[in-house]
Amino acid sequence: MPTALLASPTVIGADTVFVGNIRGKGHFIVSGEIHGDGELEGALHLAVTANWHGMVHADQAIVAGKITGGLIVKDKLEIGYTAVIRGRVSARTIAIAKGAIVDGQIEVTSDTPVVEFEEKREGR
Repeated sequence: MPTALLASPTVIGADTVFVGNIRGKGHFIVSGEIHGDGELEGALHLAVTANWHGMVHADQAIVAGKITGGLIVKDKLEIGYTAVIRGRVSARTIAIAKGAIVDGQIEVTSDTPVVEFEEKREGR
């Protein structure tokens, strides 16, 4: 089993404000506010309460919160219906829920079209 899967996730809680750039490996769960860029070698889960100001790079991402700056994902990106992204978005595959807001350029780095879906999960 890869080491990244065995490690504990990095969590930024809902009442936390982090100022500065973040770089690391593994799973990142963000429920609070970040002011700075992110270089994440692993998965990002941006909760509905999260607000990230900066350019974010990740291997995979599920976004339910807000990003102002941009998001570059190597593999799969899922944008939930509560998400608001202002800036460039790039990923190998992108799925966007009806109701999500993306204000900026969207780039798919594979031949797969952007998939639009109806959100079925509660509280995402």
